[in-house]
Amino acid sequence: MLAITALALVGQHEQEYWLLMAAFGASCVLIFVLPESPLAQARNVIAGHCITALVGVAFVELAPLNAFSLGTATGLAVMLMMYTKTVHPPAGANPLFIMLTGQGWTFLLFPVLTGAICLVLFGRGYHLICAHGLYKNKKAERSD
Repeated sequence: MLAITALALVGQHEQEYWLLMAAFGASCVLIFVLPESPLAQARNVIAGHCITALVGVAFVELAPLNAFSLGTATGLAVMLMMYTKTVHPPAGANPLFIMLTGQGWTFLLFPVLTGAICLVLFGRGYHLICAHGLYKNKKAERSD
């Protein structure tokens, strides 16, 4: 909740940034609920979002917006995540969102890169506090 709220507050003057929250919200499910998943690792979250956003912006600049370009961009983005071993399923929405809203190169830095880094940091903080810190599960400590 705090991660998405913080990102929304930072980008509150740009409605397009709020639309990206859908992909970031899906990222939160992996980061906070399944932190051990390979798909939730920092490398996958950050690189996955950046790679797919890069593809989306490149298509905005180089291709007309149509069904073929939307499908091609999404397929290429997924292929690049697979090739680089940075698969992060929520990032698959980025090319579609970026192309449909016509985002430019600066969108890669903010909100995509900064947002992905913030999600990872919030996730790390959450897991440090809840799993290893003040709120550690007492049941997990018992060895019966």
